[in-house]
Amino acid sequence: MAHDKLQAESLAFAAPAEAHDMGQGVEQDMEQDLAQGMAPALALEGDVWMTVGGAKLGGPDRVALLAAIAETGSITGAAKAVKMSYKGAWDAIDAMNNLAGATLVERVAGGKGGGGTRLTARGAQLVANFRQIAAEHEKFIAHLSSQSHGLADDFLLIRKMQMQTSARNQFSGTVIAVQRGAVNDEVVLEIMGGQQVVATITRDSCDSLGLQVGTAAFALVKASSIIVMTDASGARLSARNQLAGTVVRLQPGAVNSEVSIALPGGGTVAAIITRDSADALGLAVGAPATAIFKASSVILGTAG
Repeated sequence: MAHDKLQAESLAFAAPAEAHDMGQGVEQDMEQDLAQGMAPALALEGDVWMTVGGAKLGGPDRVALLAAIAETGSITGAAKAVKMSYKGAWDAIDAMNNLAGATLVERVAGGKGGGGTRLTARGAQLVANFRQIAAEHEKFIAHLSSQSHGLADDFLLIRKMQMQTSARNQFSGTVIAVQRGAVNDEVVLEIMGGQQVVATITRDSCDSLGLQVGTAAFALVKASSIIVMTDASGARLSARNQLAGTVVRLQPGAVNSEVSIALPGGGTVAAIITRDSADALGLAVGAPATAIFKASSVILGTAG
């Protein structure tokens, strides 16, 4: 798959990701649930898509079509199996053949039945590789979803203030310390540039992720969980995470401003703060600033 690019798409909270398109129904339902003391069910979902040069080669539906062709030896039978029109199936096959740079499906002429279709060796390899990657992706989503339940209470606030979700800040690194507790564990992740991110997660989550010194992991932090400080000298704070850097982007809005802080050695932290706070701090591109967030605001995950 040297020329194929695999990317994960639609990684989102199931309810909020669709709330805008579905109107206000989802938000009203969640408001009613919260008013009645019920925590709405919140989960993470995602699909894997293959792209070539930015164009979509295929995802689960198209790979299912390829697999059905391998099983039935017929475009008609495969299209019926995956509930796709005959024309739609051929359009998808032609598009995949063109984008893949190699024939994935070929016609077989002759025979009693008048011929048929079959996967090439490249097509069969693509199906097998995609299924393996999709299985690993499902594990990743399951790990992340298991830590997302506490975000339900924040959903209405995020929607009303038009804030970004935790996916804005993603730090990959290596676990350098794990301090075990009776209920919660403290995990220290060393990220790019030698800086550290401290997370407090449940002991069960730590065990299920297999976190230990040397484990490769990533940390997610919501932009709305970041506090920005311009003069941290001499300040004594309870927040475990204090990442110092330089403001590289400042996007003011009517109520809130988005601040991006570049960290030494690479990486950026995005924060959402009120516009009044940004003005009061005198934030400007090139100015030093520190991103501060609690260890309990960090979500940890591993690749599998």
